[in-house]
Amino acid sequence: MRGLAGPAALSSYMNHSPDSIQLRPKRDDDRSFLAMLYASTRQQEMDMIDWTDEQKRAFLQWQFDAQTAHYDQQYGGADFLIIEQKGVPIGRLYVDRREDEIEVIDIALLPECRGGGLGSRLLQEVLGEAEQSGRRVMIYVENFNPARRLYDRLGFQHVDTNGVYHIMKWPAISA
Repeated sequence: MRGLAGPAALSSYMNHSPDSIQLRPKRDDDRSFLAMLYASTRQQEMDMIDWTDEQKRAFLQWQFDAQTAHYDQQYGGADFLIIEQKGVPIGRLYVDRREDEIEVIDIALLPECRGGGLGSRLLQEVLGEAEQSGRRVMIYVENFNPARRLYDRLGFQHVDTNGVYHIMKWPAISA
């Protein structure tokens, strides 16, 4: 596994954190957890739709399968990491490193793990790697995604729009 800021730097940092956070490569047996995690990120949208629970489950599974296939096809060399706390999966962090840029493909935590600073800590590690290596960091984020406030606080700046996604980059691009 490639690490952030050198071999296994993020994993090393996270392994020594007080809340026992570790990162590991995703495995085939993570698929059901990842599908459930994906569904949790879409719950607010699903609550507004007048579909049966079965229709919602089928739609979310279809969307998860499509996203997974896209990520696998477009980001073959990326790090697809499972975030664990005390050996239990609680999230995912997908990162693609390029010569001049690091793309945070996806970061997601279980609902009960959101808002406690873990996502911020993980992203700050990515930003530290980028700063040390002289690269920018890019992330796509939907406008209504509550994490957008986090990206703003960390200094990401909106640079373009692609469909429903805002393309944000760090460090902020000066005018």
